Amino acid sequence: MSDRLLIAENVFKHYPVQGTGFGSRKGVVRAVDGVSLSVQSGEVYGLVGESGCGKSSLGRTLLRLEDPTSGTVT
Repeated sequence: MSDRLLIAENVFKHYPVQGTGFGSRKGVVRAVDGVSLSVQSGEVYGLVGESGCGKSSLGRTLLRLEDPTSGTVT
């Protein structure tokens, strides 16, 4: 029998971008876009990707250090 330690369903994490100068754009950075996963007791995962692709944002969201923009983490 395996116990689920973490369930993430359709998690999004977006950060607002505020323009500060003339011609600057306002918008949103989509750091995490629709991630779903389940971690069972005893499993080990690795998360790899290019610089700036959202690894740390996903980690902070899964650890509940930051709230997701939408989706659930339980």
